[in-house]
Amino acid sequence: MTAMKHEDGIHRCSWCGNDPLYVHYHDTDWGVPEYDSRALFEKLILDGFQAGLSWITILRKRENFREAFDDFVPEKIITYDRHKKDALMMNAGIVRNRLKIEGTVLNAQAYLKIEDFSKYLWDFVDGKPVVNKFKSMKDVPGKTPLAEKISKDLKQKGFKFVGPTIVYAFMQATGFFNDHMVDCHRHEAVNKLVR
Repeated sequence: MTAMKHEDGIHRCSWCGNDPLYVHYHDTDWGVPEYDSRALFEKLILDGFQAGLSWITILRKRENFREAFDDFVPEKIITYDRHKKDALMMNAGIVRNRLKIEGTVLNAQAYLKIEDFSKYLWDFVDGKPVVNKFKSMKDVPGKTPLAEKISKDLKQKGFKFVGPTIVYAFMQATGFFNDHMVDCHRHEAVNKLVR
């Protein structure tokens, strides 16, 4: 299946379906190269919370996550004590998973040990996005050797919930890979956003 033609006449990657929130995310956020370290940290954490769920579930709760996790400021997250973690477990606005909450604190600690998280990640692709030319969703892999390499490196640095499938989804979403279908209206537009 190639990009799907929507009612507005625009071709989009079929994964976003017709949900207005998902379509907006596809059109404005997904695949856009992200260079801000804190924003990359946030997205990596959210992708970890997504494991076992659909992205739309996380997307619908994203603002709740931001509020619950202090806008994903790592310096604040590393201070979370048992009471804060218990409060997060009671927060129905987020995905309540003790291991993922604990993992977020560990990830904040690991993040702070890296001088420039954005540079660290972008160095894996020599500073520029990998532009794929997929014509069908069935051509898009669930993970790649590069995602496996980054996953292994992140784990060695102390990160949790960063398996190769999560890392690949994260890299697609944050523009390390342009995986919009070639006939999707965002494929070329995203290429023009490279720093």
